[in-house]
Amino acid sequence: MARFHVHVTVQDLQTNIDFYSTVFGAAPAVVKDDYAKWMLDDPKVNFAISTRGREPGLDHVGIQTESDSELAAIEGRLAAAGIAGEAQPGTACCYARSDKYWTVDPQGIPWEAFHTLGSVPTFNEQEGTDSSEGNACCAPKLNSCC
Repeated sequence: MARFHVHVTVQDLQTNIDFYSTVFGAAPAVVKDDYAKWMLDDPKVNFAISTRGREPGLDHVGIQTESDSELAAIEGRLAAAGIAGEAQPGTACCYARSDKYWTVDPQGIPWEAFHTLGSVPTFNEQEGTDSSEGNACCAPKLNSCC
């Protein structure tokens, strides 16, 4: 079963950890100096916050799959509909190694479909780089889909 994913860029990490922990009734599953993630079962969501985006607000949304075949099915649906995207196999982002497929919705919001393969000790492949250069956390630069 897939899990909905939301990533919000925040100004003050601890204030937001306190807020979202209260909203969700649970502490984050992952906490770093610049990042926190809740892996909730009710509602089934992967909710992440970080201080690494361009401006506070919605960074990107997506679908976390439980298998390569689920990821391939999403990529296939997008391709069949003529919606452009970009595959990122084995990429490191948000303290995880994942196979990803990115696209952009008609409003310009980056969407990622991904299958997590494991954790990594750095935020992205090249720690120290500014993720604000892209459209979202580790997202390639893509144009709106429609």
